[in-house]
Amino acid sequence: MSDLKTLLEKNRAWAEGIKAGNPEFFQALAKQQSPAYMWIGCSDSRMPATQLIGLLPGELFVHRNVANVVAHTDFNCLSVMQFAVDVLKVSHIIVCGHYGCGGVQAAMQNLKLGLIDNWLRHVQDVMRSHEALLREIEDEAQRLNRLCELNVVEQVLNVSRTTIVQSAWGRGQELTVHGWIYKLEDGLLHDLGISITNPNDLSVAYENVAEAADARQET
Repeated sequence: MSDLKTLLEKNRAWAEGIKAGNPEFFQALAKQQSPAYMWIGCSDSRMPATQLIGLLPGELFVHRNVANVVAHTDFNCLSVMQFAVDVLKVSHIIVCGHYGCGGVQAAMQNLKLGLIDNWLRHVQDVMRSHEALLREIEDEAQRLNRLCELNVVEQVLNVSRTTIVQSAWGRGQELTVHGWIYKLEDGLLHDLGISITNPNDLSVAYENVAEAADARQET
């Protein structure tokens, strides 16, 4: 219980710090939220979405799961996305993975962890789709990091193929889907060079990212 009491004390200190800079912050926040961004990220405790990009509460709508997967059968993720796009009218959806992702590593090594094995089949599908490319990478850590990048790219494409995003584009709503990755060792985010703004971008964006990935591998 002492640990939980410490958390409550930290919460009070945090709230007081916010109010010291803006006394009306929480009253205004309670009335509405109007984020411009949605974040789909990994559940990893080292990836606190709002803190990574320096935003305040109310500025980022967040969905997180193991290995930042977007599955067309995951009604949790799709419901969050639908609310973000149709109700909150976000302008950007950011899919963000991270290098050294434990979920991606478990999928790559085909570890048997229990129920989550079924979830990680989605990542294994990504791995099989890029088997030839990954096989060329001898160093296991580099291979893992490449799969982390490819997984983000695939999830960006999955987001862009949802009926939610397709419908938004169909009615002329401005909405862009981005792929980023986070490096734990230095705390920096990296743009993977994939941003999709309409259905016609899908195939072109994927080709561009594949070429960029090849270039990074050669350097």
